[in-house]
Amino acid sequence: MKHKRAIIWFRNDLRLHDNEALVEALRNADEIIPIYVIDERVFGGKTSFGFPKMGKFRQRFIFESLENLRQNLRQLGSELYVRIGKPEDVVFEIARQAKSSWVYCNRERTDEEVRIQDQLEQKLWSIGQELRFCRGKMLYHTADLPFPVNHTPETFSQYRKEVERITPIREPFATPQYLPQTSFDLAVGDIPTLSTFGFSDFEHDERAVLPFKGGETEGLKRLKYYLWDSDLVKTYEETRNGLIGGDYSSKFSAYLSTGCLSPKMIYHELKKYESARGDNRSTYWLFFELLWRDYFRLIGKKHEKSIFKLGGITGKPDKKWRADERVFNIWAEGKTGIPFIDANMRELNTTGFMSNRGRQNVASFLIKDLNINWLMGAEWFESQLIDYDPCSNYVNWMYIAGVGNDPREDRYFNILTQASRYDTRGDYVKLWLPELQKVSVEKIHRPDMLTEEEQMSCCLKLGVNYPKAMISSSKWLKF
Repeated sequence: MKHKRAIIWFRNDLRLHDNEALVEALRNADEIIPIYVIDERVFGGKTSFGFPKMGKFRQRFIFESLENLRQNLRQLGSELYVRIGKPEDVVFEIARQAKSSWVYCNRERTDEEVRIQDQLEQKLWSIGQELRFCRGKMLYHTADLPFPVNHTPETFSQYRKEVERITPIREPFATPQYLPQTSFDLAVGDIPTLSTFGFSDFEHDERAVLPFKGGETEGLKRLKYYLWDSDLVKTYEETRNGLIGGDYSSKFSAYLSTGCLSPKMIYHELKKYESARGDNRSTYWLFFELLWRDYFRLIGKKHEKSIFKLGGITGKPDKKWRADERVFNIWAEGKTGIPFIDANMRELNTTGFMSNRGRQNVASFLIKDLNINWLMGAEWFESQLIDYDPCSNYVNWMYIAGVGNDPREDRYFNILTQASRYDTRGDYVKLWLPELQKVSVEKIHRPDMLTEEEQMSCCLKLGVNYPKAMISSSKWLKF
């Protein structure tokens, strides 16, 4: 008897719940072959400015997510087949040898990913097979929106006004209870380690907000903890600008970016929570953040390559911007002499994570105070962030640079005001810059104002055990 085979090409959808590709494949095929291809150009590649395209934090998170996906697939009677190579070649070759009928995958919308899926689609056509695209990255299905993607409003407020109370959010797809094995003989393949791509393993830093562990199981556990076990969602709006610890925000972003957690699952679980325990401004604010995430993706779809260009979607780069490697490296290494900036950058480089408040401040400082090409900062985040998502990352940077949506709004951040407001006593700065441990609350964010005697009493020597400030903190007193 001839079997109809389907390949599921996992990409940024490393889960079994709310996975349309799995559901569709089960409807049409007798045998299913789940595949993940570790793209050597991403895991071992470089950005245009020479940074590792994917750093050790995200790599380990993805490898852990693959291990978890493999375990979960095995519990359903299936397997995850892993390869290293170019997906457009590897998936095609397996499809050709297995004589599958279809390859199912999650559609991506950014430039590099689109090129890969387009090449694979053309190759599959040449042997009479079909690439079928599925959805799973967004709250909304684009077909349900009241406008076509290329008419997405250019301001978030207008987008929100048009979709929030009108567009339904569909129910998540159920997790399959069983997946048919394939009779095709295929080597399982090993999930690599960090050393495969030249990184050393690392220990969790106790100062990190969370010991992020990859996988659908961990993502669902975090969702349960943040809503049901702790009730933290009830105070999210008040705590979301925090800097220390795991509880000030949801920390869903890493699970969303890899697809270990579905945004629709978060939304519907939130609705259940509100029905059971009540809604308030904070529960709404979590939904509000998911709305923003969808919006970034729609803007990425609408403007395509422009979100990766210096002039952004306005096409008007600032003539002051420069690609000064020396100045950039001082910022990237957290050695600017501006404690709030340095603490955030050292947290990023040590853990792969930084708060939303921190991201906005360090980006503004790099672009507006140092006049550095914003793409360098965006690429550094791409390299370092455990929760990197192309649209969220680049559209945010573009916005702060003033070449994105609503460029009329000046996104300049007064670093001293921000530091004083969100790290009032300097606890965050002292956590990541222990050399400033003895500096007074009054001068913790302005160590450049310390006298020689004050430095001695704090066991501090500017320019020796903490850098001299690149920019005098008195600059921000003028605003």
